[in-house]
Amino acid sequence: QVQLVESGGGLVQAGGSLKLSCAASGRTFSSYSMGWFRQAPGKEREFVTAINSNGVGTYYADSVKGRFTISRDNAKNTVYLQMNSLKPEDTAVYYCAASRLFLVSRWSQYDYWGQGTQVTVSS
Repeated sequence: QVQLVESGGGLVQAGGSLKLSCAASGRTFSSYSMGWFRQAPGKEREFVTAINSNGVGTYYADSVKGRFTISRDNAKNTVYLQMNSLKPEDTAVYYCAASRLFLVSRWSQYDYWGQGTQVTVSS
């Protein structure tokens, strides 16, 4: 079983950068694909990006492709989300999630998730 804790959220100006971390506990972390979701006020939770268990395969939502980068360090049991060229519309609570499936984009396909971290982008 995997427990996930996100960190690194905060307030950043438009055009700036922010790096989120998701620390995982559990001996089987390296066997899971990892994903990031976000939820803005009044909106449904949306898929952002995913990475496979060994970090080779990635998948990005069109809204963040070219600006965000997902990576993982299995030795540290951590997945990262590097966010560049941030826009006000990126403002949301960001969630880290773990799945036994390969690069899936639906919340229901994930087995574990974190508590979320707030990202606010100001103009």
